[in-house]
Amino acid sequence: MSEAIRNRYEFVILFDVENGNPNGDPDAGNMPRIDPETGFGLVTDVCLKRKIRNYVEMVKEGEPGYGIYIREDVPLNRSDNQALEYLGISADNEKAVKELKKKDPDADLKIRDFMCRNFYDIRTFGAVMTTFVKAALNCGQVRGPVQLGFARSIDPIISQEVTITRVAITTEKDAEKKNTEMGRKNIVPYGLYRAEGFVSANLARKVTGFSEDDLQLLWDAIINMFENDHSAARGKMAVRKLIVFKHSKELGDCPAYRLFDAVEVSRNDGIEYPRNYKDYTVTVHMDQIPDTVEVSELC
Repeated sequence: MSEAIRNRYEFVILFDVENGNPNGDPDAGNMPRIDPETGFGLVTDVCLKRKIRNYVEMVKEGEPGYGIYIREDVPLNRSDNQALEYLGISADNEKAVKELKKKDPDADLKIRDFMCRNFYDIRTFGAVMTTFVKAALNCGQVRGPVQLGFARSIDPIISQEVTITRVAITTEKDAEKKNTEMGRKNIVPYGLYRAEGFVSANLARKVTGFSEDDLQLLWDAIINMFENDHSAARGKMAVRKLIVFKHSKELGDCPAYRLFDAVEVSRNDGIEYPRNYKDYTVTVHMDQIPDTVEVSELC
């Protein structure tokens, strides 16, 4: 793999949903997440990172160094055990795991480096590896260089409940009484969401080794994270714009908020109820951005 990145980055993602539920809240009957005070829609960072992981897993399937640590139907301990086997220790021998650090003072670094080399999402987002935490090894928590915040809609959204019918009846007993069954689904007629993220070159160099190749894969994953994840429940979702700020040095040239504030998303005049991305205008105020920061619009 190539060497760790040398520049700090920030980025802004704009994505939209049409007639779908971008991120259901299991505590609210799977309704779209909404800030109860303002009515703005929310999409969690966990949801967005899941899409990125899924894309990387599809594109890099089976390729060494691009495993996915957090994935469906695979216990975390099973992935953790790979690092122990790399050090020649049986995962079933709890005593040997706990005594590992006494025998090898560099065990923490060896395990951390193994996991970062082999799992893209640990190298990118970090991870809490419970097997190592329980064994009192310091490598159990890895702080990743890439961090995402919650996405929030540009305008307040409306969660619309739609009644649907189904001609297939669940049981024979029910079939004797009725011909259809009723159901409901919650949608957002339209919402444009904004998410902001950070890439730390310092953490990449010191901790995970997140490289230029990894960074390019991250951009590709963000741009395409909804393209192979379509479903009737999510409606039509797409990343509309990815704006990347590249600093000239590892620790950056200015506070992140100055760059985020330079990206203005405004609803066009005369549009009361936005129903399309064209109902908005995106402006990057270059006069607010230091000359040493490079701005790129990747989509």
